[in-house]
Amino acid sequence: MESAAIAYLGAGIGAGIAIVGGGIGIGLLAQGAMGGIARQPQSAATIQTAMLIAAALIEGATLLALVICTLIVLMK
Repeated sequence: MESAAIAYLGAGIGAGIAIVGGGIGIGLLAQGAMGGIARQPQSAATIQTAMLIAAALIEGATLLALVICTLIVLMK
């Protein structure tokens, strides 16, 4: 198999795993936040703020993984 084909395959698999991982992470984050708000409605603002910060960090890590996968493809 040609090295460029392997790079494309690896980048595609890596991008897919990054997207799925980010989606699962944000889903679990939202599940925990909604459960916390349901138990303590008076803490909703604090929980939402922490949830948004954590979601931004998860999205940032996912975007970084996608950029790295793109760079792998462009370098071949």
